Amino acid sequence: MRAVVLTSFGGPEGLSVSEITEPAGPDPDGVLIRTAAAAVNPVDLQTRGGLHAGHSAFRPPMVLGWDVAGTVTAVGEQVTRFRPGDRVVAMSAQMATGRGTYAETVALPADIVAPAPRTVELTTAAGLPLASLAGVQALDAFDLPAGATLLVTGAVGAVGGMAVQLAKLRGWKVVAQVRSARDEDAARALGADRVVDEAGLSPRAVDGLLETAGLPGAISAVRDGGRVVSIVPTRVPAVERGIRVTVSHVEQDGPRLAEMAALVDASKLRLRTSKQLGFEDAAEAHRLLEAGGVRGKLLLLP
Repeated sequence: MRAVVLTSFGGPEGLSVSEITEPAGPDPDGVLIRTAAAAVNPVDLQTRGGLHAGHSAFRPPMVLGWDVAGTVTAVGEQVTRFRPGDRVVAMSAQMATGRGTYAETVALPADIVAPAPRTVELTTAAGLPLASLAGVQALDAFDLPAGATLLVTGAVGAVGGMAVQLAKLRGWKVVAQVRSARDEDAARALGADRVVDEAGLSPRAVDGLLETAGLPGAISAVRDGGRVVSIVPTRVPAVERGIRVTVSHVEQDGPRLAEMAALVDASKLRLRTSKQLGFEDAAEAHRLLEAGGVRGKLLLLP
């Protein structure tokens, strides 16, 4: 089968399309998925550059990718939730599973797989798993009451955009931090009550901060004794003024992903696609994401 293979740690030029051995079949508790699309995420760029080499036994040549949407082609003997022909989505935490998603066929444990949203194209659904799980799991770390004010940095990014929508569903007021004025309309379309740039953050004005953009100084906007959750482990805000600061690491979770898909079908969670490219354009997709300013998911199609 065709797959995007990383031949060596480094730049995007290390990515190329190769023929690799197709999985012989699913594990007893797993499924085989024929890929419709795989999304490109910042963690893929980090893995490609060797940033996670110290935390994983996997080395090039390797297949990258955490997000996948596709169709089940076979199920293991212990699997009852899925059957061939089902449309599904999944997030494969590559450091844990050792299985990347930039491939025509992916074998994954069934418990990290969820039914795909029915109301969007299957390719579009590939942008749901990591971003929605990262967003909802980070929000779960807060204990804010309805009506509280949450600041989301990077609010029109993949995770930030999900978090804005999900926070509004919890009855919170959302202040969206964006990079430039051109993102204001996009942030408001996601449900933000107020939109600011980094310079416009008001001191001690919000109850909580979800930090997705690597802006540790944004903690200045949180009230004394407030709450900060960061998904950027390399730039965690320093604790001050009695504010609790934690880091949220995204975890695989098939049932929770199914809840996110249901929100898409209920028109309560919107997916955004920036561009669809072929496997042969994987290096270009990485360059685009690395350059910044991408609004919506970059998707790779076999």
